[in-house]
Amino acid sequence: MFKNYLKIAWRNLWKNKGYTAINIGGLALGMAVTLIIGLWIQDELTHNGYFKNNNRIAQVFQSQTFNQETSTGPAIPRPLEKALRDGYADNFKHLVMSSWNISRYLGYKEKSLSKTGNFMQREAPEMLELNILKGEKDGLRELNSVMLSESVAKALFGDEEPIGKTVEVNNQYDVMVTAVYEDIPFNNSFNDAEFLMPWDKLVATQEWMRNAIDHWGNNSFQMFVQIADNTTIEKVTATIKDVKKNLNEDTAEFNPQLFLFPMKDWYLRSSFENGKQVGGRIKYVWLFGIIGAFVLLLACINFMNLSTARSEKRAKEVGIRKSIGSQRNQLINQFLSESFLVVLFAFIIAVVIVLLSMNGFNDLSKKEISFPWGSGIFWLISVVFILLTALVAGSYPALYLSSFRPVDVLKGTFKAGKHAGLPRKILVVLQFTVSVAFIIGTIIVMQQINHAKNRPVGYDKEGLVQIPTFSEDFAGKYDLMRSEFLNSGAVIEMSASSSPTTQIWSNRGGFEWEGKPEGFQEDLAWTEVTPEYAKSLNLKIVEGRDFSREFASDSNAILINQTALKYMGLVDPIGKFLKDDDEEDPEPPLKIIGVVEDMITQSPYEPVKQGVYVFDKHGNSSFYNMRLNPNQSASQNMAIIESVFKEHFPNLPFQYDFVDDKYGEKFAAEERIGTLSGVFTALAILISCLGLFGLTSFVAEQRTKEIGVRKVLGATVFNVWNMLSKDFLKLVVISCFIAIPISYYVMNGWLQDYPYHVILEWWIFALAVIGALAITILTVSFQAIKAANANPVKSLRTE
Repeated sequence: MFKNYLKIAWRNLWKNKGYTAINIGGLALGMAVTLIIGLWIQDELTHNGYFKNNNRIAQVFQSQTFNQETSTGPAIPRPLEKALRDGYADNFKHLVMSSWNISRYLGYKEKSLSKTGNFMQREAPEMLELNILKGEKDGLRELNSVMLSESVAKALFGDEEPIGKTVEVNNQYDVMVTAVYEDIPFNNSFNDAEFLMPWDKLVATQEWMRNAIDHWGNNSFQMFVQIADNTTIEKVTATIKDVKKNLNEDTAEFNPQLFLFPMKDWYLRSSFENGKQVGGRIKYVWLFGIIGAFVLLLACINFMNLSTARSEKRAKEVGIRKSIGSQRNQLINQFLSESFLVVLFAFIIAVVIVLLSMNGFNDLSKKEISFPWGSGIFWLISVVFILLTALVAGSYPALYLSSFRPVDVLKGTFKAGKHAGLPRKILVVLQFTVSVAFIIGTIIVMQQINHAKNRPVGYDKEGLVQIPTFSEDFAGKYDLMRSEFLNSGAVIEMSASSSPTTQIWSNRGGFEWEGKPEGFQEDLAWTEVTPEYAKSLNLKIVEGRDFSREFASDSNAILINQTALKYMGLVDPIGKFLKDDDEEDPEPPLKIIGVVEDMITQSPYEPVKQGVYVFDKHGNSSFYNMRLNPNQSASQNMAIIESVFKEHFPNLPFQYDFVDDKYGEKFAAEERIGTLSGVFTALAILISCLGLFGLTSFVAEQRTKEIGVRKVLGATVFNVWNMLSKDFLKLVVISCFIAIPISYYVMNGWLQDYPYHVILEWWIFALAVIGALAITILTVSFQAIKAANANPVKSLRTE
């Protein structure tokens, strides 16, 4: 019986090739979008799935309150390690101190590579359950050891055996390779940990870290833990919550609250607002999940609309079948079989579309998704997906067509009814409501991105290059290198700084100044710079003066930004002092000599943070900042800079970043979301237009004789076009009136996540409405004009 259903379904589909092509094409597009979004969502939800104990691994976070505003982050003080090991060890299976992900030069023979990794305590490989390919899992046992990822070991040693080989780090010290581990996959934390070295080695080489052993106010470290088997993350959080507050009076005023932030939330739920977890990338998972569902729904609506629109053509077939004994359930099965066949063909085409677009989609979304050919779960879900889609798409047509009375049909008295087209109209309205909402959402997302991009940066990022200076080879050579680079003609100004131009690496408090309010808890972005910093960045001095090498007293001078001026409540800042409130070992007071224009160093969607620029008298720079010669091409300048660099640092790889590129990365996530939304919106509109095209074609065919009569009586092409188009335009207008308030509510809520955002204006919605109407007119006009231009003789000769 089922075979017979399929055979008849195939004949019906083949007989109506145009209708079949539109149905299968629309469904294939909808299913392809849903498949791609499904794979993207699966990749997002399985982030950190490489780590088997990801539900028991966490990072220690703390929340601190400054002037009634609570900030939350992973930075913790070093003494916390001893406090947790001594008093709370039973709560943890592993407790690991770690550096931030940092760059190091790794050298072997003539090779020198710049790689990123972590200095971590001995338990890290076991906690993360790294897949050790060579060597020992306890590879961080010895002080002078290093564990390398497979790709780094290959790059350094080629086909040589890496275990036991000596690697030079930053031309400063030697370590021995004790293990090679499998590269951590792309969609996981620590995937950029290309090497692991012992935490104690970093402590031994950094005096400031050794000095921080008892300093509770220095939140410059991070800690990862794996909780004990007999407890939960919530219980451990409740136990350690007030450890820092209870053990240190100096920081108790900030009400520090510790908690364990589980690994499963690191990627998708990493946003905090005033001490509360408020989501994160999970909103994009929901967003694209909803988009995928709606796009598939649009494709299903096309199927239902076209199937019910053809009801009169199939009425006689239903009448004959019923008159010779067909039961309604048999007819329903017949129509569902047609639906299943359409969906099956559409799914096959959708898979082909996904395979062809996978590389482009990965480039667009910055993913490494592959098609899951070998996943039994995927194919099981696909079968269920096909059956459900066939049921959703075919249920209404099956129930509708099988309800015809055979007597009325065969006597020729069957009429579809006054309101027979109402369901189709409702479905068209739903289609275009979704499409218009997508258009509005995409416009607002892109407008928000451009709004942030056009925000004044505060400095000239064009032609600005930064070179990392992490190696000891750079120590004490700043003046020499500045002279060399300036003399080369490729650089017109150069400075050094402790943080990159586009980030803040340090925050400090504990200062007093004239007029400071009682109980005020300051939090200042802290950057140490050489005197040429403002000149190299073209940073504008709005009050006072810049640093000068001519004034020896400038070694204890500072610049503040405009936000800091307001934040500190200073009226006449020049000449005022910032004094260290540490009574036991105070540093010399810092004199404010100038105010610089605000520059965006963090998120361009957030307010600029209050910042202090301090004269670097200790040589703590981490970057050279170079202003390129504008009279030469960038490639010429960089070639010259590289030759000078190699002359002085022949054993180090030449690394650099254009600051405008690094700044552009701040928009990467939003731009990807905006671009993907735009692509999915275009596909949603295309699917809706396919359905509209099919319906217009059917209506034109259904009213062929009426159009012929009208033309004989003098109707113009415009009259016929207007007759066929106005009903569809009315439906689209209704869709717009429904979509606008929904879009306003949703997008206004989305914009509230950004303190610096666009204002929703009427023209955005007007543009979407005009676009929807234009798309509708273009889609409908093709068939309408074709019908209007048809020879009326051909349509009336049978009358």
